[in-house]
Amino acid sequence: MIDLLGKALPLSPNAVNGILNASDLGLPELWAVLSVETSGCGYLPDKRPKILFERHVFSRLTGHRFDADDPDISQPTAGGYGAAGAHQYDRLNAAMQLDETSALMSASWGLGQVMGENFAAAGFANPAAMVSDMTASEDDQLQAMVTFMTGMQLMAPLRAHDWAGFARRYNGPNYAANNYDGLLGHFYDRYAQGPAPDLTIRQIQVLLMYKGFLPAGIDGLLGTTTRTAISAFQASVGMPRTGDPDDGLRDALMA
Repeated sequence: MIDLLGKALPLSPNAVNGILNASDLGLPELWAVLSVETSGCGYLPDKRPKILFERHVFSRLTGHRFDADDPDISQPTAGGYGAAGAHQYDRLNAAMQLDETSALMSASWGLGQVMGENFAAAGFANPAAMVSDMTASEDDQLQAMVTFMTGMQLMAPLRAHDWAGFARRYNGPNYAANNYDGLLGHFYDRYAQGPAPDLTIRQIQVLLMYKGFLPAGIDGLLGTTTRTAISAFQASVGMPRTGDPDDGLRDALMA
């Protein structure tokens, strides 16, 4: 069975700058999509990629063979998601026992929540290769998302701020029910008018989350919650409790 836990490295400035230069996107557009899809972080606190398991996709891919006996994970209609986070892996793992490849294809993965069945459009030879990259780093997750968007001709509406046009093709025909287009516009305005996430601070936040010191709030902003988490971590490893993201902090978090 494929390993669903990898290095889970946080997003790096080099990857983001490379994506922006190659795609001619601006930071506000990029962060708008990431904020809507995963609240700006591609991993759970246990370092597994964020996923959402889609029972109707699994049902379709497996020819409805499991609908009667396993209705929680195989039904012709969408829904039945249950709680976000680790529960989605309970559903995925149950589906993998029945058909591993179809199960991997039936979940959306990482920062951009790209469906596994879109592995080829995202630049991968097979679903397992895509999932392997999803476990490795947010840089890989971001590249897969942008490759998918490019292949599906989604860059033009995103650059043009055609939120409805982008949402229809990226999120599906029912995008309006979740106000997907409105949220894209909301987050674009936020990042166009205010600071984009500081990727150095964001890396520290992600690493603090992995260590159990930051339960929420991966936003790339050095606020009170983040300073408190830094201070608590510093105390736990015998560092001076400055609350500041100083030079040795990232190395200590990576240890």
